[in-house]
Formats: sequence, C-alpha cells, structure tokens
Amino acid sequence: MNSKIWLSSPHIGTKERAYVKEAFDTNWVAPLGPNVNGLEADLASFLNSHSKVAALSSGTAALHLALILLNVQAGDEVICQSMTFSASANPILYQQAAPIFIDSEKETWNMDAALLEIAIKDRIAKGKKPKAIIPVHLYGMPAKMERIMRIANNYGIPVVEDAAEALGSSINGNKCGAFGEMAILSFNGNKIITTSGGGALVSKNEDFIKKATFLATQARDPAPHYQHSQVGYNYRMSNICAGIGRGQMEVLPERIKQRRKNFSFYKEHLSKLPGISFVEEPEGFLSNRWLTTILVDPKQSGGVTREGVRLALEKENIESRPLWKPMHLQPVFMGFPYYDGKVSERLFENGLCLPSGSNLKEEELERVLKCIEFVYRQ
Repeated sequence: MNSKIWLSSPHIGTKERAYVKEAFDTNWVAPLGPNVNGLEADLASFLNSHSKVAALSSGTAALHLALILLNVQAGDEVICQSMTFSASANPILYQQAAPIFIDSEKETWNMDAALLEIAIKDRIAKGKKPKAIIPVHLYGMPAKMERIMRIANNYGIPVVEDAAEALGSSINGNKCGAFGEMAILSFNGNKIITTSGGGALVSKNEDFIKKATFLATQARDPAPHYQHSQVGYNYRMSNICAGIGRGQMEVLPERIKQRRKNFSFYKEHLSKLPGISFVEEPEGFLSNRWLTTILVDPKQSGGVTREGVRLALEKENIESRPLWKPMHLQPVFMGFPYYDGKVSERLFENGLCLPSGSNLKEEELERVLKCIEFVYRQ
C-alpha cells in the first residue's frame, strides 16, 4: 500500500527542541513558566495590535472563558456561524445559553453580514438581544470583519473572533484575531502551528486577559492557603507545550508560505477540471490557506461528486475530508434558530478539504493530483 498522505499533520523542526530541552534542563515542566510568558509575548508581537494574550489548554477553553467574561448566562442567546467546527458552538451550551446560527455568504464562506443584521433585529424584537457574536475565519479565509464589526457596534454587541484556523491571515494588513472584543486561537496538532494541544485568548482589554488567566488557574484567591471565591478552571497551558509553540512561532511565516504554495499548486492544476472551484481572496484579504478546499459541482463535472473524489483518495491512502457539517444540521443543535441563506448546506454537500500540510512533498501533491484526474477519466 502507498504511504499515508495526511490532511494536515504537525510540522515540527529543530527550533522547538531547544525550548523544550531548556524546560527539562531547568525542571520547569509544571504549568506556567518562562515559555508560557514568552509564547504570549510572541503572539502579541505577531498580531501587532496592542493585544494581550493568555496561553491556554485549547481554543475551546479560550472561547468558554470569553463567554464567561461577557457574562453569558443560562437563557441568554449567542449568535454563531453555522458553517464551522462544533467547538465554535459548544461553549455556548456550556453556559446553558442558546446558539443562534447564521448561514454563510458565498464569497468567503463565512458569516453572512446581511443575515447577521436580520437575526439581531429579529432577536431584539423577540425580547432577546444577543450577548455576543462569534464569526469564524473558515479554513484560514478571513470573514468580512469590517462589515460584521460595524453591525455589531451599531447594536452594542461584543464580537468574539474564532480565529482558530486563521493565525497569520489578515484584512488590509490587519491580522485576524485583532478585530473583535476578544479572539481565540488554536494550536491543535492539525493547525498551522501547534503546541501539540493548546490555544490562546486575545484581547486589547487587559482586564479581560487578567481575569481569564485568573479563572484558568482554578480562580485561586491571593492567600497563603488554597482559597476560592469563584468557580475556576484548569485551562492554563503547560511550560513544555508553550516551548513547542515558541519554536513554531519562529517558523510561522514559512509555514504560511508553504500552505499558500499548496493552494497555488492545486488551483493551477485542478481548475482545468470541469466543475471544480476554489474560494478566492477578496481584495485586501490574505488567507493563510490552512486547508485548501474545493467545491465539486456534479452538474458541471460530468457526474463526478465530492464523495466520489474523497473515496478515490481514501482508496489510495490519501486523507481528505468533507467541509464542516453546518451546526444547524448537527443532532446536538437541532431546534435552535437558524437564519438561512441556502449556502452552507450546498458547501457541505459539494465541498472537500485536500491534503494541505506544510510538510507535504512535491511527489505527494502529485499523487493527490493524479488520483483526482483519474476520477475524471473514468
């Protein structure tokens, strides 16, 4: 059998080892430590937005803390993009609040700003002004944040950017993760950089970051004994994981370049096949192209489908994946309001994520291409 080609495997080099070795050599393996402080400073410098950062155990933890900081409580409503991974919506339920799902627009596949405003007006008319808005930068493509922020500001609703997939993406030079009241990042093993697991909360509001850090370390009061006046969480990143992240930050620009090169390869060759299309960058947008995604339209492809391509790749030991199944179609979220523009369901039906790791070899990209071309020749 051919060797496995993964969708997006970790890409670890030599720089990470030095930071991790230092942690072992100094016996600083417990949570917190100089690598945690260093990673937070590295991220803040990269975002270049006067933001403060709290390094945490996951992007999900970051989003959960963001909702707590915004005082989202049982019975509240939070607007969330439907076309996303479930971690964007799960923390809403952690707080016993209700997610209000918004369809995508066709250009970036992210939250439709027009539907967002319709939803806000409708929820207010029903007596439930939303407590927060969670747009997602899907697969590294920035959402139309300038319009989303104008609408949010007009109604006085804070925005929490889900930039889990978009570290290094930008709009007119402004980095994703620097637009909203808060933002979350993810360093899961499949992301553009990884800490093996982990995430971060980002905000220009220093009080938010201080409070998030307090809550993430079990909300321990300043006392010589263990005393707790609030419910806390074990959400802080370890010094060893942060060491991996510090090494990864040093190569982040190269990782973005490599992912974008993958996209260019696929677009150059697959655009020649009927029915295959790509999501393009609007003017001023830059995507880190975390994952290269395609749409396969069977009406134009001679009957070739997304699923046909996926199964052919799977047969050749090549991992690919359908686009996220929208949240409003997930059994766990059935019955929650959804403002529908008929876009995300079509994306799910026809969309496929292709192998996109920054460590892909040229011959591996060629294997993916030949397999897809073979499907079209059958």
